[in-house]
Amino acid sequence: MRNSAGIDLSAIAWHAMEKYGFEPGFPKLVESEVRALSGMKFPNVQGEIRDLRSLLWSSIDNEDSLDLDQLEYCERRENGEIHVRVAIADVDLYVKRQSPTDRHAAHNGTSVYTGIVTFPLFPDRLSKGITSLLPGEDRMAVIIEYAILPDGDFRPGDVYRALVNNKAKLVYEEIGDWFEGATPVPQIVSDVAGLEAQLSLQLEASLRLKRYRMEQGALELDTLEPRVVVEEGRICRLVAPKKNPAGHLIEDFMIAANGTMVARLEKAGIPMVQRVVRVPKHWDGIVETAAMYHETLPSEPDAKALSEFLIRRKKADPERFPDLSLTIVKLLGRGEYLTLEPGQAPYGHFGLAVTHYTHSTAPNRRYVDLIIQRLLKSVLNGEPSPYTSDELAELSSWLTEREHEANKVERFMRKAGAAVLLMDNIGESFDAIVTGATEHGTYVRLLTPPAEGKVVRGEDGLYVGQEVRVRLLRTDPYKAFIDFEWVG
Repeated sequence: MRNSAGIDLSAIAWHAMEKYGFEPGFPKLVESEVRALSGMKFPNVQGEIRDLRSLLWSSIDNEDSLDLDQLEYCERRENGEIHVRVAIADVDLYVKRQSPTDRHAAHNGTSVYTGIVTFPLFPDRLSKGITSLLPGEDRMAVIIEYAILPDGDFRPGDVYRALVNNKAKLVYEEIGDWFEGATPVPQIVSDVAGLEAQLSLQLEASLRLKRYRMEQGALELDTLEPRVVVEEGRICRLVAPKKNPAGHLIEDFMIAANGTMVARLEKAGIPMVQRVVRVPKHWDGIVETAAMYHETLPSEPDAKALSEFLIRRKKADPERFPDLSLTIVKLLGRGEYLTLEPGQAPYGHFGLAVTHYTHSTAPNRRYVDLIIQRLLKSVLNGEPSPYTSDELAELSSWLTEREHEANKVERFMRKAGAAVLLMDNIGESFDAIVTGATEHGTYVRLLTPPAEGKVVRGEDGLYVGQEVRVRLLRTDPYKAFIDFEWVG
């Protein structure tokens, strides 16, 4: 995409991918391999396949998303339980291990979303077509079942393969506004018989899950990651995505689905990959951060106490909460993938307040989910694991690094997009909040637009959380620089 000022943001995104070790384009071998799949319906299907096409499946995703990985369906059961089925796209059916497509995906590890260009894990013909759970199409899927109990805990159920058919492709914002009572029932919902009641039951189920996890100490964090909005080939604004009940629904359902997948693989007694956020090494830093707000946290890591502190701060100061969230995220440490051997105590996920967790619900977008899918199929088919423990350990380390580098690309492009947006505002002043003040520099976030930059003049004495007035000095989209001076 070329901006009106002649800045080629697509080229910047491409170079950023290469800088951080990704292959931004698909090799010819991959493209030809995927083209050859276009006429294949369900190749090499083996084992028991159930037919669940008649169920009222639906998906909720971004408006422009076509690489649909998940469908959901609920039923009310006796004793106040809600039975949940989550359908996951069967990507392994078409991407064979060590094929050119598989090797390319293993190298990149994840789709990368720059806001300007999306670099998908797989070619569109595959991820947005053949494997995508698009409405009205019969698709093979992995089904994950679990029961949500009246108190909000869940009981893992069966995991198997089935045929499914999506009855409605729904959008986060539209469904979220309806859930919050801001808009009437969306037309796409009322057009499908029974879908309104189905979604209302899904909302009830997700609220149970959310409430229970918060009681256990799940952390409600809200880091601000503005999205570049492009219209007619130009960046016109930055938008801070707003969380809504529809997004929480999918998040809550997938956490339970991933826990169920871990339980199934654990029962089978094979090595697996878990998604981990360890007990924080820098808990003392978290305690010091809380003390800045005149709050006292226990001397030892306590997820529930931290969760309650964050809830209070979000209510007291929502404007600064994203900056506090970012500080806590850095002190918690990043997530990682680790191999778990049979019988080994699980690592746990401190931020989600769950013990058993992996990534298995987005195989079109994350390579580790494809690995988990292959492990499951080996169990269902009574075959040896397709991966040795050493191979899983090597992949876990590599994919952790790939995710970290993907985050760098996405952050770089958010800054580059903001730099382009602000190019015509040199010399203007903005209200801002100081988000960082270390020996490496002092940084601020503008209130409008929510762009971040460095204070390069007059920064002495500024402190985190301070409200300031800054003047824009320069922008450099190619280096993702936005420089300010403090004016009061």
